[in-house]
Amino acid sequence: MREDTEQLALFGGGFLKGEILHEIFHNDETLYTVARVKVLEASEEGAPDEAVVVGHFPRPHPDEQYIFYGEWVDHPKFGRQYHARRFEKALPKTRAGLIKYLSSGLFPGVGKKTAEKIVDRFGEQALTVIAQTPERLEEIPGLSAAKARKIHEAVLEHQALEQALVFLYEFGIGTALALRIYQVYRHDTLRVLREDPYRLIVDVEGVGFKRADEIGRAMGVAVDSPRRLRAACLHLLQEAAHGGGHAFLPVPELVGRVVRLLDESGDHRFSDADVEREILALHEEGQVVVEGARCYLPSLYWAEVGVARHVARLLATPAVERFSDDEVRAALAAVEEELGIRYAPSQRLAIETAVREPLMILTGGPGTGKTTVLRGLCRLFARLWKLPLDPAAYRAPDSPPYPILLVAPTGRAAKRMGEATGLPAMTVHRLLGWRGDAVERDADNPLEGRLLIVDETSMMDIWLTNQLLRAVPRGMRVLFVGDADQLPSVGPGNVLADLIASHRVPVVRLTDVYRQAEGSSIIRLAHAVKDGVLPDDFADPLPDRRFFPCSGETCVEVIKQVCTAALAKGYAARDIQVLAPMYRGPAGVDQLNRELQALFNPPAPGKGELELGETVFRVGDKVLQLVNNPEAQVFNGDIGEVVAILSPEEVGEREPVVVVRFDAHEVRYRRSQLHQLTLAYCCSIHKAQGSEFPIVILPLLRAHWRMLRRNLLYTGVTRAKSYLILCGERAAFAHAARCADDRERFTALIERLAQTVDGMPAGGEDEAVADGQTNG
Repeated sequence: MREDTEQLALFGGGFLKGEILHEIFHNDETLYTVARVKVLEASEEGAPDEAVVVGHFPRPHPDEQYIFYGEWVDHPKFGRQYHARRFEKALPKTRAGLIKYLSSGLFPGVGKKTAEKIVDRFGEQALTVIAQTPERLEEIPGLSAAKARKIHEAVLEHQALEQALVFLYEFGIGTALALRIYQVYRHDTLRVLREDPYRLIVDVEGVGFKRADEIGRAMGVAVDSPRRLRAACLHLLQEAAHGGGHAFLPVPELVGRVVRLLDESGDHRFSDADVEREILALHEEGQVVVEGARCYLPSLYWAEVGVARHVARLLATPAVERFSDDEVRAALAAVEEELGIRYAPSQRLAIETAVREPLMILTGGPGTGKTTVLRGLCRLFARLWKLPLDPAAYRAPDSPPYPILLVAPTGRAAKRMGEATGLPAMTVHRLLGWRGDAVERDADNPLEGRLLIVDETSMMDIWLTNQLLRAVPRGMRVLFVGDADQLPSVGPGNVLADLIASHRVPVVRLTDVYRQAEGSSIIRLAHAVKDGVLPDDFADPLPDRRFFPCSGETCVEVIKQVCTAALAKGYAARDIQVLAPMYRGPAGVDQLNRELQALFNPPAPGKGELELGETVFRVGDKVLQLVNNPEAQVFNGDIGEVVAILSPEEVGEREPVVVVRFDAHEVRYRRSQLHQLTLAYCCSIHKAQGSEFPIVILPLLRAHWRMLRRNLLYTGVTRAKSYLILCGERAAFAHAARCADDRERFTALIERLAQTVDGMPAGGEDEAVADGQTNG
């Protein structure tokens, strides 16, 4: 083997050096590329003269030379291919090669004649001159300054992506994350990485301290550098917010976490005083907010302050109209007659409080009548206002705005709310006109209407709550509805629980379970779990609930048997939802989705499918949206069905398209957007919050021990509408019921509400709300 071949082999693993013959496929967003190359050298003896290379790299052009590092793979459909894990581009060095490269079409305005002039003038250093001293291009006769600038920018842009990818690959950063980094900094990527890699922690989602620090240390950042301390502080605050739901960290807690994180390197010991000094420096620079012994990210500080101020504003603003007791009683009697019901005293109290107060919270468990109250409340207000509730009455250009705004944090929760009330409902994001980085509705462009009702408030984090409340105009009534015993929001804050515990917002807590719900053993189980116990009939076979004891080794098979039985009884995959507490491990979300896809939607001739990493998306699959996509009006937690997989020829694109139907509309996903989706035959209990399903299958095992909490089990149980199948180990269910969630969320909303609403000290008396009593 020649000396340069031996040098290539030093990088470890196999390599292939090749010249691009032509591109077979390329995705501009993911850089996924398939190309045919002429093999110039290879680490493997007997390599073919030509090969198909598959990997992630910038669009290849004929005659370009690359060194690929990877291995040969036998693809079942396309035969032998070279799968490249990383690459290096071999820039041309000869006169002919440089001329061909510069005139390849990559650089606008450079034809063969111009390329010849550049190469004749600067020789082998032509590319270096263009990149580093572009003003020298003016030495070329007939080349204007504007044209020289365009050539310089094109060379920088073309080389920057390749150089950034190669640089980041050295630190084990994959293509998807490397592309996100490049899209933030573009041709400044290498400069940022070399000068201040810790910026990645703040600027790029998915980059934490350890990865940024690895680059920083390689770039010569001293082990005792203050930059490392500051970066660790910001990383840990972000981790606490998005991983632990904290609005802030106490300064001593943050200091301890920073010291422990940096101690892991084992190279240098930082003192608490070192960390405290840098926290104050970050505060002075506006990168954190230090308030007393609390340290916030600025966005969360202002969100928490904003919620307290807006709650105080709403409580202090009297309703535009006042109604007499006689008016309310007469209108409520008419509503009862219209709906054919008679409200219980606690429900009447909830309705009367909502009429009287500008801001109120309605809370209660399943079967306590929250939906019945909402349905009547909306009709009561319509009668008092003498306004119709038919949306058709508000479609004319000169019509007033629809008077009642019904919203929920997720699409499925909003759909349930609309079905339950018979009125239009939407997501909070849609109401606000959220478009990624901005919202259409705010204090300067407030919401229109008279009453805002927010369901599933326990799912609202502090940031979203602030965005919503700042858009509420003077005189609009607000009603928060939710079950305070469910899981708190995935995002930072504990809004519903804090609002209730503040004793500043009027609360009506419904506790009676009504006759139509009394026959449900699911609801009885939910209330027992809320009280910390399993009922005596937990293991009994009941009409709407069963428990199947099984171990971690047999749990998946039991779940498959239950699903098979449900299919045999005429249920569809969309009716059956498996909920698991963890993603990995026995009976975890990942394993169950693979097994259940094979059961519910196996491959078949003519059924379209598309492979993405270890996941196969197939026509007919149930899928879950993982991120908010306001442009497409789909949001985190929405569940849809794959209805088509279209080939590039069918859509006139360079890549296939997956079409997913979400309730009333369809969304198209290019391959590069499929990371927004996952299979949804099984999902986490957190992801199911706000949804109900005809059949819920809930496995709990001792292997899930660290996740088992009362509110987790309670939330899972209350997702079942008609049938609940529990499987696993009874000890795991008992432990979950006993174990209250004692993991504290650091928030200061209660204290802020006390200070902002009336200047009273935080705390106050414990809430003493019997059935239907209010505090406020």
